[in-house]
Amino acid sequence: MRIIPAIDIIEGKCVRLTKGDYDTKKIYNENPLEVAKAFEDAGIEYLHLVDLDGAKAKHIVNYKVLEQLASKTALKIDFGGGLKSNEDLNVAFNCGARQITGGSIAVNDRETFEGWLDKYGSQKIILGADSNDGKIAINGWQDNSKEEVISFIKDYQKKGIKYVICTDISKDGMLEGPSIELYKNIIKECSNSSGVQSIKLIASGGVSGLNDLENLNEIGCEGVIIGKAIYENRITLKELEKFI
Repeated sequence: MRIIPAIDIIEGKCVRLTKGDYDTKKIYNENPLEVAKAFEDAGIEYLHLVDLDGAKAKHIVNYKVLEQLASKTALKIDFGGGLKSNEDLNVAFNCGARQITGGSIAVNDRETFEGWLDKYGSQKIILGADSNDGKIAINGWQDNSKEEVISFIKDYQKKGIKYVICTDISKDGMLEGPSIELYKNIIKECSNSSGVQSIKLIASGGVSGLNDLENLNEIGCEGVIIGKAIYENRITLKELEKFI
């Protein structure tokens, strides 16, 4: 299972929110590069970078942070937040993103998102399937769509999507454990008749300790995104080195 630390950006600073609420913003470091380098020094290869300003503005905002992190570390960055147009996507890839995550656009503008999938392929385009009471949340988690999480993922599975990031918003930033049952259901429903998974599910939200990582690994998650647990020292980078 891949370990993928998260850096969320507001006004160029490394922050964390609770349940996606911008009013709960806590700044952990004013220099995201410092944080990214610490991850890299611990042997971590991957980074989940979220442009929270972009998610709110509905277009890419913090692309210079992406460019800096991509050019000054060897981290393989998946980037999301506010990607709504072909221009946004070009900026993200030109600034060094290895993969991009599309959430709201996959609900609101399927034609564009499917066009990205056709053009760039399933290795570069990640489906963001963020869950709020079983429905897909959009617009920086400010709104709920009518889309049911599992049927939404299965629909895009038919279109060729491979990578799916699923955050249970009720768990995000709470440090109370991830949504194991939700992930089990997704893996079960998105496996073929022989029980072989055809999506790579990346869990996100609620991770509070190494035990959670072991549980997610056991149920078959391909990756896990860890945010607040690192910043609040519930999991140290030294411990992650051992897990990796």
